[in-house]
Amino acid sequence: MFTDHYEILEISPNANSDTIERIFRYLALRYHPDNSDTGDLSRFSEIVEAHNTLKDPVKRAQYDLRHKDHSGGRWKLAEEASNTKGIERDVVIQDKLLSILYVKRRQDINDPGIGDVELERVSGCPRGHLEFHLWYLKAKGWIGRLENGTFAITVEGVDRTNSEHGREGTTRLLTHPNHTG
Repeated sequence: MFTDHYEILEISPNANSDTIERIFRYLALRYHPDNSDTGDLSRFSEIVEAHNTLKDPVKRAQYDLRHKDHSGGRWKLAEEASNTKGIERDVVIQDKLLSILYVKRRQDINDPGIGDVELERVSGCPRGHLEFHLWYLKAKGWIGRLENGTFAITVEGVDRTNSEHGREGTTRLLTHPNHTG
């Protein structure tokens, strides 16, 4: 079975050695078994194996030949584009992220943000996939980054969430005293 080391490190096959080292250090810290929040021995082992292969120029050249044979990127892209279930799944993830950020802001208006790692953990969406959804939600103006680097829902995001979840009937808070009904 072929293992895509570039996918494991979430980098391009064109990445230079500095990028490989930088991303490796970042992922190794995140998934190291000693990290009580995000440690994952299995994921950490994959990252180390990918790094060991890609950091050595000879091993990388040999690996790149196998990678090219297995990648077939163009047909994968076309196949995914024709599969509407992927798009439907994306909508569900985006709605979930908005709901999580909505609840966080409602619970703590003074500290409404959630960091990248926490969003990954709470949403169950891996960082590589989460980036697309965060980009989209941010570009739509539904979420934004706070000064401390965390993500929070915007007013537009609250409106979007409310409209998506529909309101079960309308409650009149104020009525005219002569109004019946």
